[in-house]
Amino acid sequence: MTESVWDYPRPPRLEPCTRRVRIELGGMVVADSRDALRMLETSHPPTIYIPPGDVADGILRPAGGRSFCEWKGVASYFDIVSGERREARAAWTYPDPNEQYAALRDHVAVYPRRMDACWLDDERVRSQDGDFYGGWITDDITGPFKGAAVTSGW
Repeated sequence: MTESVWDYPRPPRLEPCTRRVRIELGGMVVADSRDALRMLETSHPPTIYIPPGDVADGILRPAGGRSFCEWKGVASYFDIVSGERREARAAWTYPDPNEQYAALRDHVAVYPRRMDACWLDDERVRSQDGDFYGGWITDDITGPFKGAAVTSGW
């Protein structure tokens, strides 16, 4: 079944991810989860949020800066360190999300383009264009997607 990002709601909907999530960086699996959540928002491919217990120990290092989402609240960032790789501000979390998104508390999202590979089951994910959004594009998701420079006014 194909999903169009233009059928996703605003404000966004948080739901369980029914697929196994795996993330690789620096020659290692840095996250592996069957309990992830996915955020669905109009014009965006889903963003995947992984429970903290499904992220490898010691790979997340607090990084400076914060950002604000009108729906979810204030995000904090992490560098991801794995093997010989360090990806600065490649992951984020909502330590105190707005009430509607309380299930997101401490879950971790990553920018797929900054990882060696991200997988949903056996499908390798393609990343959303741009440096701000962290959407995961799969064969069952259709756009057009927000993220590229020409979409900033959407």
